[in-house]
Amino acid sequence: MPLTLTPGTLLRERTTLRLGGPALVEAVVSCAAGLDQLAGLLPGLGGRPLALGAGSNLLASDGPHALVLVRAANTSAPQLLPQPDGTTLVRAGAGLRLPRLLGLAQRLGLTGLEGLTGVPGSLGGSVAMNAGSYGLELGSVLSRVRIWTPQGGLMWREAEDCAFGYRSFAPNLGPDAAQDFWLIWEVELALNADAPAAIRERMEAVYARKKASQPVTAKSAGCVFKNPQGASAGKLLDEAGMRGKRLGGMCFSPVHANFLVNMDKGTSAQALELLDLGRMAVRRRFGVDLETEVVVLQ
Repeated sequence: MPLTLTPGTLLRERTTLRLGGPALVEAVVSCAAGLDQLAGLLPGLGGRPLALGAGSNLLASDGPHALVLVRAANTSAPQLLPQPDGTTLVRAGAGLRLPRLLGLAQRLGLTGLEGLTGVPGSLGGSVAMNAGSYGLELGSVLSRVRIWTPQGGLMWREAEDCAFGYRSFAPNLGPDAAQDFWLIWEVELALNADAPAAIRERMEAVYARKKASQPVTAKSAGCVFKNPQGASAGKLLDEAGMRGKRLGGMCFSPVHANFLVNMDKGTSAQALELLDLGRMAVRRRFGVDLETEVVVLQ
């Protein structure tokens, strides 16, 4: 079906932290016709629309949320568009999971994404957060992105017309649309050719490095605090005594202090209290105010 509406979807079922209460409704869109249907229905659904990818960067409270979760489910195989300069544009739907895309690129001998090995999100969500790892940010290989708004429909935006920052992306739709809801629908990435075996070797090295220093298999939302200028949030939290700090079923990972982990039936209240404890500990020790990287829905 082009569009599926499901009332009362629990955010804990849509986030990697496995936390969060019910939204008003979830809208899952599989094709452009579904977007047209959604444009007419959104005003009557009664909540604020929220674009949702794989939920790998969300911390949602346990109570009800006046939200309409909008998920892109366009997950068909990417298109390959060879370019005269030797690069290949890979056009893929926003609903495609990043690990699947990386696996496909490796098999096809397309390099440029290896640093994102182990990032669990969807392609659309990864662009929206300008996901990065080990010196690579997704914005550095983005050619253009297709954005949907209820008012304007689908439109392509060139990468140079968008704004990229540390874990941030803005399509710059203009001052009149600055506060409007937008959804990433398709993405084009510019990748180069390389031997599949060499790409696989780099991916394996990145994953081994992450596995040794991050809780990659735990129920987490990745790094919860942004790195302050010239410093590491994880190191600050570690030196402030927060590594392994536990409250109920939630803890700061004993592997990496900047990862909040749901150990055993944790609650959002416990997670939010731990974030506050971490902020206060770092502020007392170093005089630094940490800013959340994870998106908090309360």
